[in-house]
Amino acid sequence: MTTDDPQDRYYAGIKMVRYDLIKEFVLAFVVVSLVVVGLAGVFSSPDDPAVTIQTWATKDPVDFVTTAASELAGTSGTAGYGPPYNNTPDAGQAVGPIAPQSWAGVRIPIDTAKDFVLQPLGFGAVGNPNLSKALQTYAAASADQQQTWLTNYSTALGAATVANDQVSVAAGEYGPVPDLMANLLGLARTGGLDGLLLNSGNLYQTDFTRPLLFMSDGTYLAGLAKDQHLTGDQWGMMNETGSYPGQTWLWLFSFWYQIPPFNTAPNTDLLVILLMIGLTTLLALVPFVPILRDIPRWVPIHRLIWRRYYREQANRGE
Repeated sequence: MTTDDPQDRYYAGIKMVRYDLIKEFVLAFVVVSLVVVGLAGVFSSPDDPAVTIQTWATKDPVDFVTTAASELAGTSGTAGYGPPYNNTPDAGQAVGPIAPQSWAGVRIPIDTAKDFVLQPLGFGAVGNPNLSKALQTYAAASADQQQTWLTNYSTALGAATVANDQVSVAAGEYGPVPDLMANLLGLARTGGLDGLLLNSGNLYQTDFTRPLLFMSDGTYLAGLAKDQHLTGDQWGMMNETGSYPGQTWLWLFSFWYQIPPFNTAPNTDLLVILLMIGLTTLLALVPFVPILRDIPRWVPIHRLIWRRYYREQANRGE
């Protein structure tokens, strides 16, 4: 049988098989979906509940009160962090004249005593005359007197116990600080402190900076991170919750944090950032650097990978 169709003449003598693209697509989609769902069910990351200040205050009240006292005294990590939270002198990381943290300045101003303790207690003092009196007493005292109370109380917290859901310390000169801390602990346990620190004036509260900074100053959150293999010395930058590998492409960043001098330097973050910028720039300049651009010619690994192509080229040349 002959035909005048150019396409039929072109494919004459070639064995053809009917192919249903839609059918193949549906089958592939179903198979891949089943595989994905199955693997996700077996190897999925754990869905741990979010850590809140309420959880912290309930499970480790001593650490919560100790941290709150340091926030009030201005001795916490956040209080002395520097930009972008405050203007603590010489707090920002720098390498010589390179100090991007200081260049950016204070963009998220945080006064730990006011934002984490006194202001939330001010809201809680409505209808609470005892708390109002304690706040007035604390505000009326001199800065030296406040520091004396806080120093004495923070020292006593080293031997604190929990009785009747309250943090108890030995008798001492603490002024109104124990009352302030007890009320803040009660506010945190109700979940109210979480809400107050999230209050950004917007309809949707999505800025968790303040509660996260508050929790990061304590040891409770750090302990959870260590249990989940998320700390720096556990390659936590590239891990997900638990021991599951996460962003494995970050291994090179995380690698530098494990070796000297980066693992002990006070400006580790900036050193690693500058190093990675340098390495990335060097990689981009490989075609222009005389010695580096010649390495593929000296070590022809590409010929091994593309050996079939080079073999065909050689045969054609013959």
